[in-house]
Amino acid sequence: MKTHTGIITSLCVVAFAVSLFASSPVVRPAPDFSYSGIGGNKSLRTHRGQPVILILTKTPKTKAFRKQIKAITPIYQEFASRGTVIAAAFSEGDGEVQSNIPIVVVNNGPATADTYGLKGDFAIAIIGRDGNLDYFTDKVLPAFRIREVIQNSYEVQNSARKVLPSGPPEQ
Repeated sequence: MKTHTGIITSLCVVAFAVSLFASSPVVRPAPDFSYSGIGGNKSLRTHRGQPVILILTKTPKTKAFRKQIKAITPIYQEFASRGTVIAAAFSEGDGEVQSNIPIVVVNNGPATADTYGLKGDFAIAIIGRDGNLDYFTDKVLPAFRIREVIQNSYEVQNSARKVLPSGPPEQ
């Protein structure tokens, strides 16, 4: 009898923990930023449901920025159907981005770079479709790693929507 009670108690604790996870939509919210788009200013919040790749760098001319754009190009094509947004924040003002893929330039790049904690010349943040800051590094990421982060985030979030309860635990 004690064994059954212990198992039931353990299951209840696990179920409660799962329900807490389900009711916490964002674990590590990405700091918001805005950019000028068609129809006015848009912000990170307007892209809920879409993965966002944010590249933080001094200028669009930095070697790391150009290398990262080259790595992102095939990923953008793959995830374009999911509405992947690529944004750039320049810590030393604005600049024109030379690229074959659409990249939005963040308003007030220096403040955005500071908010995200840009310490050197370059960083990249991958923001999941739930607004969670899924990945942040000061290294140029290879294409396969960007794909992994976006895909894993997408699969985990879809799985959570299918399996986990949507409301508070039943009493």
